[in-house]
Amino acid sequence: MAVFFQSIQGVLVILVMIAIGYSLASAKWFTDKSGQIIARIVTQVALPMYMVNTITQDFTKDELGRLLPDIKFPIISMLVLFAISVAFARILAIRKNRRGLFQSMFFNSNTVFVGLPINMALFGTKSLPYVLVYYMINTTFFWTLGTYLIQRDGEGEWRFDIKTTLAKVFSPPLLGFILGVLLVVFQIKLPTFIASDLQYVGSLTVPLSMFFIGIAVQRAGLHNLKVNKYSLGILFGRFILAPMVMFVLLWKADVPILMKQVFILQSAMPVMTNAPVVASLYGADADYAAIMVTESTLLSLVVVPILMTIIN
Repeated sequence: MAVFFQSIQGVLVILVMIAIGYSLASAKWFTDKSGQIIARIVTQVALPMYMVNTITQDFTKDELGRLLPDIKFPIISMLVLFAISVAFARILAIRKNRRGLFQSMFFNSNTVFVGLPINMALFGTKSLPYVLVYYMINTTFFWTLGTYLIQRDGEGEWRFDIKTTLAKVFSPPLLGFILGVLLVVFQIKLPTFIASDLQYVGSLTVPLSMFFIGIAVQRAGLHNLKVNKYSLGILFGRFILAPMVMFVLLWKADVPILMKQVFILQSAMPVMTNAPVVASLYGADADYAAIMVTESTLLSLVVVPILMTIIN
């Protein structure tokens, strides 16, 4: 029970910040573009600086070197989930103009805006490398296979642009992670004032991420939440099948307990916040994606304490 109550407190930390963002959005403190601006600040400024600061302050060259073989777990997990999503889409008779979006949301998770704050609240900075390993694979899958599936639902033919895809995969957070790793590997010590700036700006990551989620929930509207085969299929995949698949993969693996906990939690995070954006871009069902982001995000706050109790 101690683990359960500790998890509840970690989730409450997150929930309070989401509630503040939701309340401020309801009070009209934010314009229609505020959420986009906050998202850009987090992903392009605060999070990359947070990565560099945390990697250089809390990790050694040997610790980072042991991470590389671990990428196989999220890769295998997402491939298995994708295969299951194809079967589920047919079993549930998901209509064709939603099928690709359904599959993409089924196997991709929100590893940054929700996953990072929850893992930091529960495990602290030691969880960051594992969070980043999962994020790296998750991002690659979303901007390749996931985007292809969503675009297939919308208008026009699928066009693979290697330049655009690489720009999405090698995003500022991943580049910040790579820079932090290089600084550690080559034992380069940053000047004190730069390290302080990285810490101050990086500390904005978690609260701004939660404000963004609060704004997104308020914009989507709680009255639009629905329970049907389109939502239940996604929620079942995100919160039951995904952690089960990861648990089976890690069950006999000789890896640190913390890595197992982080990977299982990351696999069970809600739908990616980028899903509605990409759906809108390609003429797919963006409203459906936005509702699933909201439903899965709210439900994740209930699932996390239960999941933490099970895996401990």
